[in-house]
Amino acid sequence: MPNRIVPDRRLLLLLILLRFSFFHSSSVPVQALTSPTDIYGLKAFKASIKPSSIPPWSCLASWNFTTDPCAVPRRTQFICGLTCNSNSTRITQLVLDPAGYSGTLTPLISHLSQLTILDLSDNFFFGPIPSSISSLSNLETLTLRSNSFSGSLPASITSLKSLESLDLSHNSLNGFLPNPMNSLSNLRRFDLSYNKLSGSLPKLPPNLLELALKNNSLSGSLSKSSFDGLTQLEVIELSENAFTGTLQAWFFLMPSLQQVDLANNSLTRVEVLKPAGGKSELVAVDLGFNKIEGYLPMNFTGHPLLSSLSIRDNRLRGTIPLEYSKTKFLRRLFLDGNFLIGKPPAGFFESDNPVSGSLGDNCLQGCPTSSQLCLPHQKPYAVCKQAYGGKPRS
Repeated sequence: MPNRIVPDRRLLLLLILLRFSFFHSSSVPVQALTSPTDIYGLKAFKASIKPSSIPPWSCLASWNFTTDPCAVPRRTQFICGLTCNSNSTRITQLVLDPAGYSGTLTPLISHLSQLTILDLSDNFFFGPIPSSISSLSNLETLTLRSNSFSGSLPASITSLKSLESLDLSHNSLNGFLPNPMNSLSNLRRFDLSYNKLSGSLPKLPPNLLELALKNNSLSGSLSKSSFDGLTQLEVIELSENAFTGTLQAWFFLMPSLQQVDLANNSLTRVEVLKPAGGKSELVAVDLGFNKIEGYLPMNFTGHPLLSSLSIRDNRLRGTIPLEYSKTKFLRRLFLDGNFLIGKPPAGFFESDNPVSGSLGDNCLQGCPTSSQLCLPHQKPYAVCKQAYGGKPRS
């Protein structure tokens, strides 16, 4: 009787298991990872963007919902624009590339309730910012900069308690700022520059580091109540608005203040006190192109770190205090376009004096024409005489 070859039972069992595994994996779809709520929100977000504005190489072009948004590796689908949490179940960041997308921001963005970052900057989104954005209670960074959003800033935005950075600059937002805004207790950076906002400043968030509202139509006086308690504020940029009245002494005494830009407003007076104990962080001040009258504030020289000061194109009178040529750190000084009289301090023209800028277009006498600091030329005598109702006093 010929020998029979009996197969190894272990090998036979392995073949059966491999065959079963192949059949099972090819017939059962991969289980979804991402929350259905998030997928619904993502689909609505993409649907609100014009297909013709989605380039084939862009992030949004790779959003193909036949695959799971949080599945890895991402070789051809959802290659960018999204970040998921460590469990790969929730979307935590939506950061679009600047690909020229055009569309609206759907109210259904609220379904992405675990977002910490939403950044759609440098595109062509238009229409209002939906009030439902307040549902994103975990949001820390909201950046819609450089789009075409319009309408008013929704009051509901003040309920975003986790928000640390808000940048809506370079849009077409109008109306008033929500009042008060101090409920945004974690907000550090606030930029709504280059919009069409109007009205006065409300009470501001207490932990701000940077405030930027340049190039709007904000008006009224700068009230202490708006800035009350802002002990960490370092940068204020409010140029190109319509603020009026007196800039009071408390303003420059805010303990952390470093940079101030209030150029191109309608301020009429400035009060400056020396800081207590000579302690001040103030480095740069721009009050140019206002309507400031009176004498040049001498107490600016009491801020020991001040290196740049501009009060150009205002209505200042009187002489330039000698202290301005003796400050240790002052490097840039623009006083041109006023009605200052007398001789400028001789210290400005010493060889070791590092100050640059301009004292021109005033009513000064004896400003050396050989010095760049004295350009442009002084006002005609007749203009100065009229400004002082007679002969300008030296």
